[in-house]
Amino acid sequence: MDGTDVRAVVVLSGGQDSATCLALAARRHGAEHVAAITFRYGQRHALEVKFARGLARHFGIARHKVVALDFYRHLTTNALMDPSQKIERVNGRSCPTTVVEGRNAFFLLAAAVWAKSLGATEIYTGVSEADYSGYPDCRAAFIRSQQRTIRLALDWPIRITTPFLHKTKAEEWALADRLGIFELVRDRTLTCYNGIPGAGCGTCPACVLRNKGLKEYYAHRHEKRQV
Repeated sequence: MDGTDVRAVVVLSGGQDSATCLALAARRHGAEHVAAITFRYGQRHALEVKFARGLARHFGIARHKVVALDFYRHLTTNALMDPSQKIERVNGRSCPTTVVEGRNAFFLLAAAVWAKSLGATEIYTGVSEADYSGYPDCRAAFIRSQQRTIRLALDWPIRITTPFLHKTKAEEWALADRLGIFELVRDRTLTCYNGIPGAGCGTCPACVLRNKGLKEYYAHRHEKRQV
């Protein structure tokens, strides 16, 4: 261990989910006790690394590591890593063409290895099975299994914290509002698979989920104000 007092590591992509995770971790532990890790794995929306760096600065996260997973392109192909492929949901398939096989398994293991080196025992990730695109590594069963595997592999009491596992995007927007980061998440994050910040392209699976949730939250907030 390097003697620092880091308590939690946030997997930070630069999008809505991870930005809100970072805000939660900083609120619970204090920014000085939080580190963030971002991955470059050949994604077409690599601009997200820039947004991740901006979020880390905004929240005062001194330890932000950007890790290149260059091997990924040798293992699999998908629409997120190959611009020639169309981003779509194909009939008969449970996942859209944007699924990156095993991505969260790699991310969480790498984050845990770094967390152990820092003496941290908690990892935050923004996965959700309540309102997502069908990815198998966003399920609660996977998170439970991965946590157990990491603990066995590292002999370290890692806890994987998933604040949005059972929340819809509308509920996540509501949380961002309560945390006072609504405008930050709305305007200064990158969720779009086509690499367009804020509201994004409006048509990719990530944008559809994000904007549907935002619309639902606006409607709910309006109803509350009418009461």
